[in-house]
Amino acid sequence: MKPPQPIAVFDSGLGGLTVLRALCGRLPHEDYFYFADTRFLPYGDRPESFLKERGVRIAEAIARRGAKALVIACNTATAAAAEAIRAATQLPVVALEPGVKPAAALTRSGTIGVLATTRTLASERFQRLVGNHANHLRVLAQPCPGLAEAIESEGADSPRVAGLLDRYVEPLAAAGADVVVLGCTHYPWVSPAIAARLPAGTQLLDTGAAVARQVERRLAAGGLLGGGHGRLTVTTSGAPERVGPTVDRLWGEHLPVEHWEPHHG
Repeated sequence: MKPPQPIAVFDSGLGGLTVLRALCGRLPHEDYFYFADTRFLPYGDRPESFLKERGVRIAEAIARRGAKALVIACNTATAAAAEAIRAATQLPVVALEPGVKPAAALTRSGTIGVLATTRTLASERFQRLVGNHANHLRVLAQPCPGLAEAIESEGADSPRVAGLLDRYVEPLAAAGADVVVLGCTHYPWVSPAIAARLPAGTQLLDTGAAVARQVERRLAAGGLLGGGHGRLTVTTSGAPERVGPTVDRLWGEHLPVEHWEPHHG
C-alpha cells in the first residue's frame, strides 16, 4: 500500500493556516502538508523574478514528495508566480486571489473595499480581476504594509495590530464600502477587529472557504478525493523552534513543526 497523498498548501508565512483550517473543515478525511517559507518572509518585499523561481522550486519539490494537489495560500505568490507554477507542474493547482468577483456580486452601495498587501494590489493580476469583475464599481484598494507581519509576530490582539487596523480600515468605513475583501490570508485572524471598525452590516469576504470548495471540485474531477486520515504535517524553511509557538497560538492547539527545504530534483 502506498501512503496517502496529501494536499499541499504553501504560503510565505503562517497566514495560510486560515486556508488550511477551511480545507480541514471541508475535507477532514484528507492528509495535509503545509509549508511556510518563513526564511524569505515577507514575500511582498521580494522581486517578482525571485518569487517565480522560488514558487516553481517549491511546486516541483512538493510534487516529488507525492502531493496530489497544490494550494498557493498566498495572494502575493499567486500574483507573482501562479502562471509559472502551473506551467511547471502537472499537479492540480488552486491559487488564492482576493474575492473581488463575489464582492462585486454582493455590494448594494456600489463601493467595495479590498484590504491586501501593497504587492498584491500593484500586481497585473489584481488589476485584471478588477477590470473583469468590478469595472462598473468603486473599488477602494487599501494597501496594508506591516499588518500581516504584525499579526504573525505580535498577535491579533496586540496594540500594534490595533493601530494598523485603525489606519487601514477607517478609510473604507468613511467611504461607505458595504463589502470588504480580506485579500491576505493573515487578515481572517483579525476579522472581528476589522468588523468592529466598520458599520454594522458590512460583509467581510475571506477566500478560504471558496478555495476549499474549489480544491474539492478539482479533486473530485480527477477521482482523487479521500484516502487520508486527517493527518497534518507542518513545515518551515526557517527555524521550527521560532515558528512553532506562533503556529500553536494561531491554530489554537499544538502542531509539531518540522524543517523542510525545497531542493532541486
